[in-house]
Amino acid sequence: MSDQQRTTNPKRAPAKEFQRRERSQPAPPLDAEKAAGELKKFLDLVAREMRLEIEYYISLAQSSEPGARDSDVVVTFRGSDQELLLEHNGELLLALEHIGHRWLRLDPRLHDRVRFDCGDYRATRLAELKLSARVAAQRVRETGDPFRFNPMSSRERRIVHLELNGAPGVRTMSDGSGDRRQLVIYPVARK
Repeated sequence: MSDQQRTTNPKRAPAKEFQRRERSQPAPPLDAEKAAGELKKFLDLVAREMRLEIEYYISLAQSSEPGARDSDVVVTFRGSDQELLLEHNGELLLALEHIGHRWLRLDPRLHDRVRFDCGDYRATRLAELKLSARVAAQRVRETGDPFRFNPMSSRERRIVHLELNGAPGVRTMSDGSGDRRQLVIYPVARK
């Protein structure tokens, strides 16, 4: 490889700086009622074209984000095809949510504010993650060895980080990049 090929692309640095600056800015407001109307159009199209035997309900819920004054949008699915949405750890449900975010052209900082759920998948997954975090933290405290989770989404990593924030004897960090990013629990050095 020549020296010319090894040089970094100068156009990439400003993009990273922009992303860092964008994350430090507060998220833009979410017009929940407008988002709900657009999601209705999207989901009507999806249900018709995919021939899914499923009903959906769109509700506005008080935001779980600190300091947010507007509502979150929660889409809940029910029907004979709901098992299809939940197969393979909810892959289709999460894919529909991702496409829904794209349909709405949502700022990535608002993705947690528009959620899709089916058969209490979200609540069950949240409980599983919190339990896994506590069990892994206890293992790290007992063995003194770091514990590395399988790659997970930023939303799931955040849940584990928050669950273990301030937990005695451990600290958490994310490692890797893209869809291979993992959360690692490290022991805190004893004094």
